[in-house]
Amino acid sequence: MAKQEHSILEALDVKKVTWYHVTTVIISGMGFFTDSYDLFVISLVTKLLGRIYYHNPGSSSPGSLPDGISAAVSGVAFAGTFIGQIFFGCLGDKLGRKRVYGLTLVIMTVCSICSGFSLGSDPKTVMVTLCFFRFWLGFGIGGDYPLSATIMSEYANKSTRGAFIAAVFAMQGFGILAAGCVSLLVSAIFDHQFPSPAYMVDPAASTVPQADYVWRIILMLGAVPALLTYYWRAKMPETARYTSLVAKDPEKAASDMSKVLDVDIEAGFAKNDQARVSSDEFGLFSKKFLRRHGLHLLGTATTWFLLDIAFYSQNLFQKDIFTTIGWLPSAKTMNAIQELYQIAKAQTLIALCGTVPGYWFTVALIDWMGRFKIQVLGFSFMTACLIGLAIPYHHWTLPHNRIGFVVLYSLTFFFCNFGPNATTFIVPAEIFPARLRATCHGISAASGKAGAMVGSFGFAALVKAVGMRTTLLIMAGISFVGLLFSFLVPEPNGKSLEELSGEAEPEKI
Repeated sequence: MAKQEHSILEALDVKKVTWYHVTTVIISGMGFFTDSYDLFVISLVTKLLGRIYYHNPGSSSPGSLPDGISAAVSGVAFAGTFIGQIFFGCLGDKLGRKRVYGLTLVIMTVCSICSGFSLGSDPKTVMVTLCFFRFWLGFGIGGDYPLSATIMSEYANKSTRGAFIAAVFAMQGFGILAAGCVSLLVSAIFDHQFPSPAYMVDPAASTVPQADYVWRIILMLGAVPALLTYYWRAKMPETARYTSLVAKDPEKAASDMSKVLDVDIEAGFAKNDQARVSSDEFGLFSKKFLRRHGLHLLGTATTWFLLDIAFYSQNLFQKDIFTTIGWLPSAKTMNAIQELYQIAKAQTLIALCGTVPGYWFTVALIDWMGRFKIQVLGFSFMTACLIGLAIPYHHWTLPHNRIGFVVLYSLTFFFCNFGPNATTFIVPAEIFPARLRATCHGISAASGKAGAMVGSFGFAALVKAVGMRTTLLIMAGISFVGLLFSFLVPEPNGKSLEELSGEAEPEKI
């Protein structure tokens, strides 16, 4: 019997790509598809919400959400995600990855539907209930981050591990694209069925009563992909690294991995793994963790924090950026549903040209280039692109230069996703010990969502205070600092999880 057959962990590390790996990517990835749809779709409907609930009779411009309410509607899900990432990350290490994996999907499904059923007809009631359900939606989404990443890293072989985790995360791009496409479809159908004049022609009639159904339907459709994968997520076995190294149940580890590896495995092989891996189980707040992984955690958390300030502020406020440079028509020249259609068209174009391709370049190249090079490359080009947008900003606002702005702006998203937006998700799932892996990933991801909250609550205020040009320069500076903190994070490429975490010497695994 070959050497690796006496070790489940070695067998997983050298196992060739199987259909089980592919189905795991699909099951975990559909969770991320749902996550990104739900997080980013809100930016498409905020203008519509303003027209419906904050119309000011006699005003020369359509109604819009007050700044505080707009920030709350856009950012409250991130607050829930922040708490969910830490809570479910810790729970995943205590109870097992699989046991709490289905729970996050249930929360996401229920709260997606409830967001569309936000109660009442007066503005205050609708906004309060919408924020309430989006907070808990974010809580469920938060759990998906550490659990999906950890499960995929613990199943994958070491030669293609980066590509598999990246493929799970790349579904975020398709979720953003789907949010735009669904909004295009729903708004086109309603505008055809319930035509209305532009705001400048008839302000009151420009927002038909049926427009209130549009945003609700769009939000509720976020539950569909989560529902489609619930059964398969519930059927997934626990990972061997958790069952064997954390739960200390070699019989279950052998039984579960017999299905995954499609070979008969004896419980003694899991006991061999336990013997090979260090029994020095230091805690998260111990001096030993601080010495071994303190700088690593600082690096993964800080880079994710800085990245998400730039990433989410630009994603959530694309419509404002496009309006500022004149790429979108003036709001008063459209009815409410037409404005949603135009905003969705712009986001869909950016997703197609920059966002989605960037993710899949990472999938294709990460196990060849390595995580560190891709992260540094991404931060570098983000910095350069944002400077290129900011310094000649007046040039880009001229009508015949707007296409150039969109191209450069798309490149910012391309190198964000072929760069730190993917690698900050991947690396924390690889470099920490099995018993703390989901927790540390959750802390890193929560740090990112803290950055997202800074972006969602602060971007609009910053633009008002210092202007779009200076704001873009500040985003460039944030990206450059993220590049510097990348040097705290080790390169996991080609190494086993146990070697990276220090749980075993390289030659032992």
